[in-house]
Amino acid sequence: MDISLQNNILELVAKGVDLASATDRLCREVEIRLPDVRCSVLRVDVAGRLHPVAGPSLPEYYLQSIDGLMIGPKVGSCGAAAYLGEPYTSIDIESDPNWTKFLDLTRPLEMRGCWSNPIKNGRGEVTGVVAFYYRVPRGPTPLERRIIRVCLHLCAIAIEQDIWRAQHVRRAQLDGLTGLPNRSAFNTSLGDLDCSEPGAWGLILLDLDNLKIVNDTFGHVAGDALIIQAASRLADAAAPDRAYRLGGDEFAVLLQSPAALADPAATARCLLDALAQPLEGCERNVVPRATAGGALIGEGETAEQVRLNADLALYHAKETARGSYVRYVPGIATRMARRLDAISAVERALAEDRLLPHYQPLIDLRTGTILGFEALCRMRTDERIVSAAEFFEATTDGKVAGAITARMLERVAADLRQWCDLGIAPPHIGMNFSSSDFHGSRLREMIPETLQRYGVPLHHLTLEITETVYLGQGDTVVADTLRWFRAQGLLVALDDFGTGYASLTHLLTMPVDFIKIDKSFTDQLLQNSASRAIVEGVLHIAQELDMRVIAEGVETELQAERLRSIGCTFGQGHLFSPAVGVERATEILQLARKTDFPAVLNGRAAPPDPAVLH
Repeated sequence: MDISLQNNILELVAKGVDLASATDRLCREVEIRLPDVRCSVLRVDVAGRLHPVAGPSLPEYYLQSIDGLMIGPKVGSCGAAAYLGEPYTSIDIESDPNWTKFLDLTRPLEMRGCWSNPIKNGRGEVTGVVAFYYRVPRGPTPLERRIIRVCLHLCAIAIEQDIWRAQHVRRAQLDGLTGLPNRSAFNTSLGDLDCSEPGAWGLILLDLDNLKIVNDTFGHVAGDALIIQAASRLADAAAPDRAYRLGGDEFAVLLQSPAALADPAATARCLLDALAQPLEGCERNVVPRATAGGALIGEGETAEQVRLNADLALYHAKETARGSYVRYVPGIATRMARRLDAISAVERALAEDRLLPHYQPLIDLRTGTILGFEALCRMRTDERIVSAAEFFEATTDGKVAGAITARMLERVAADLRQWCDLGIAPPHIGMNFSSSDFHGSRLREMIPETLQRYGVPLHHLTLEITETVYLGQGDTVVADTLRWFRAQGLLVALDDFGTGYASLTHLLTMPVDFIKIDKSFTDQLLQNSASRAIVEGVLHIAQELDMRVIAEGVETELQAERLRSIGCTFGQGHLFSPAVGVERATEILQLARKTDFPAVLNGRAAPPDPAVLH
């Protein structure tokens, strides 16, 4: 009989059935052989708590009532057996002090006696308990002693198999480098989520922005250190929600806590802020930076749809707002489609040589002489010339932005060579550069090499950047590059001042020569005293810092006169000329050289007649 019991259970274990199924079968086999016994099996976890695994003849409420009890010398028969590491017999439960706290549970079930035996592994550690409950006060019989030996042996094997399987599953679902749950665990977690309640859970996906740079610059050891510390910081910042490493530089945080769901954007900012600190124990100043996209479960959506939505938001963030968080909203895919269309249009224009610079004059408001031009990117189509504003979304793609910069630089250098040959080259040609241009040191090589190839002196080119480019990187790459170019003799202009992140105090540390006040301030100059105060403040600080100020968007003579009256020296706008092609720009330069305009109006110098420039 004992051999039959052993063979039946060993066959189940060999087939890989789970612990609950194997021990349930064991209990039923025992009860068939011992009709007046109710059998149960309990696990003991590493913290010393009891967890019922099987007890087919015991009611569920009883099993639940003892689940999680800490083992101890006074915790029934099973708690005592596990605590003492040896069998414990309660011949009469009613009179046994170990059972005093549990009599309300045992009396309705007619439990009068209990014999509990500890299950031990090969190291002698208690991993569980097998209990025989009796309906009358008594201890074990010789037959029961023989059967329990078989039961303990079988349970030890089944529990070890369960522990091995759990460890194997755990290893299979943990990232080897960081210890975070991996993509497999993430997929399992998503599959277990309830999708019936909108807003009940959400997802934030994050990509590290600078892993490749760190790997290429400092090596993969530094890259691994960045990933490890980023994972640790994400896990801490996300708690009580769980963070996952999906692979490479990809991470995910599953939002389930009420606080995180109430304000996912604040949660994302917390995660990004937690990352953006220098690595601990690293000799170099390496700072993990990331971009995030997120989504919440919506009406009728599946977990896979939420993942796709978060992925769309992340993609959109990486292409348009790197370093920040974008939340998925309906329509984001449409915006992305427009962006992809713009990228495609620009790529075709590049391939067909239809991208070209148009030049808008920069005018000295006191003398009317031309300080230089700003080179503005235009796209030629069959019907018209398209301004950069119409394909701006394409410039959020780093590769496309770099190709535009290279093409514009090439064309500007060629035009400057022509003007130098004619003896009419303006002192400065301003050209705008994007964030992606400043990384990888490509500008330091590309600008000197291109201008040298056309024999154009470096000082003719002025680098124009926006506040967003200068202050939006969170590092010193842009400032360091600008300082390097200034040391080579190039000038730097801060474009669209007042629309980005900069304040007047930032001007103290910005390595720039020109400040270009945004058109929005020029538009309000005559009606809004606040705009005038800001412009006057910029002019005062610029004078103290030996910087020159250019007012953008000058449309009327009244605006020009007001700018002159408050001390603004330079202007740019349609009052003087729109952006024009190279042929018209050449004519303007030739005319300016011949006429040496302007005339004098009301005792002071005035700008050239717009009709002349147009």
